[in-house]
Amino acid sequence: MSDRKNFVEIKVADGTTMSAYVARPQGSGKHPGIMVFQEAFGVNPYIRDVTDRFAKEGFTAIAPELFHRSGAGFEGSYTDFPATQQHTTKLTNEGLEADIRATHEWLSKDAQTDAQKIFSAGFCMGGRVSFFADTLVPLSAAVSFYGGGIAQGLLDRSKNLYGPVLLFWGGLDKHILPEHTRAVEDAIRAAGKEFGSVTFSYADHGFFCDQRASYNEKASKQAWPMTLEFLKYHLK
Repeated sequence: MSDRKNFVEIKVADGTTMSAYVARPQGSGKHPGIMVFQEAFGVNPYIRDVTDRFAKEGFTAIAPELFHRSGAGFEGSYTDFPATQQHTTKLTNEGLEADIRATHEWLSKDAQTDAQKIFSAGFCMGGRVSFFADTLVPLSAAVSFYGGGIAQGLLDRSKNLYGPVLLFWGGLDKHILPEHTRAVEDAIRAAGKEFGSVTFSYADHGFFCDQRASYNEKASKQAWPMTLEFLKYHLK
């Protein structure tokens, strides 16, 4: 568990309180905002680092703790995936929707954030949440890294996407198969929404995370500038 520096407390509509890590860009005035959604391992050093990286690129970045109902402050080990399941199995779309809306509202009311320019990005479990968020609140665009479960449970929400979505997949992923990625692409296309989809044939699930055994430097170093260009284009 971190020392909680730079965390804020957010009241959620269901009566719970959710902590969230906040990183701010340098400079005065209003900045675009971005919600950064965690993997199954919590708002850990990796997610905080990614949040910091977005702040350095000029975004007010916030990473909410999506496990606040089952284990506030949880930070799991990448070598102990079973420990995360006590939290992931308790997530519901209703709870996630409340958390997304609360986080979006916090950014919208933040004095240093432009409420008209809010984005999302998420990884693994958070990739699904980022896609979900784009169907719930008026985002300018969203990025989803290997979002598991979109194909199985969110395809019917494609018609509700607010902003364009950029999808990243690993071609070696044993959990998100080619038929899953095609189903997501087909659903968004059928809904007439804008999207980009990038599959790195040589990368596995979790390729962007430099703390995981599946980290792939080549794919990660290509995906990051693609992400920034996508977000900044939709700032215009």
